[in-house]
Amino acid sequence: MTSNTASLTTGSLAGPSLWTRMMSGHAGPVSVILLGFIVLWYIGAVFMNAPTQIDRYNRADQTWTTSQLIEDTWSQERPILPAPHQVIAEMYQTIFATKITSKRSLVYHSWVTLSSTLLGFGIGTLLGIILAVGIVHVMTLEKSLMPWVISSQTIPILAIAPMVIVVLGAIGIKGLVPKAIISTYLCFFPVTISMVKGLRSPQVIQLDLMRTYNASKWQTFWQLRLPSAMPYLFASLKVAIAISLVGAIIGELPTGAQAGLGARLLAGSYYGQTIQIWSALFTAAFLAAIMVVIVGWCERRVLARMGVGA
Repeated sequence: MTSNTASLTTGSLAGPSLWTRMMSGHAGPVSVILLGFIVLWYIGAVFMNAPTQIDRYNRADQTWTTSQLIEDTWSQERPILPAPHQVIAEMYQTIFATKITSKRSLVYHSWVTLSSTLLGFGIGTLLGIILAVGIVHVMTLEKSLMPWVISSQTIPILAIAPMVIVVLGAIGIKGLVPKAIISTYLCFFPVTISMVKGLRSPQVIQLDLMRTYNASKWQTFWQLRLPSAMPYLFASLKVAIAISLVGAIIGELPTGAQAGLGARLLAGSYYGQTIQIWSALFTAAFLAAIMVVIVGWCERRVLARMGVGA
């Protein structure tokens, strides 16, 4: 009995196991999922590239082993599904080992896409906020404008993008602006919807209190509605900034652009450079993640200044 008690006491003093401590935060689960994704990716690369590689062996009348097949499927020049290390090597080569002024540099192409992304994001955010303020304060706008705001998102962006590019090109507007307009079209919607929800989030008793203080609509907006809408706004901005990047890339596709991540995708598609396509896709994903992190950092700073928990 004494030994059992001693063992229980020792176990309780030892605390949770290493695995439990690793999985208690965010890093552990994310790392496990990432590791599983990489393993599945390597397995998928073998199965996807194996038929082509076996056909090469047969054409060359070459004998092969399973280990050789696996190794060769992970090192093909133009694989159907490139292995992770091939994508990483291509990203390293085009990001760090290439001059940023070179047309092969992903930094150069990322900046071209990022420029239209940020412009479209800025215009879309401003437009979304203005529409939300109008919808909340003007009943006529809510009944007439809100249905059009919602229905605008039912039209596929792939159908709109070529028309925007062609129409604006016909009147002499080319380059950055058409891509920014496509980004604006995608990102203004979540900002509008979230801001409408946020501006209407104050409780009735809070609005009555402002009326008791004889506050004007302008004062109520700045001192009550806008602060209450800040968490909703930043939540929508995280979505909008990522969608803006997607819109900028889509805007580059129908134009046959010579620069931008969309241009890299097109070039890789034309010449069968799947490794180039995947490296551009992952660069776009990392770029979107960085922008979302920046928006999240701004959110914490702004809400902390306002005394609101993020």
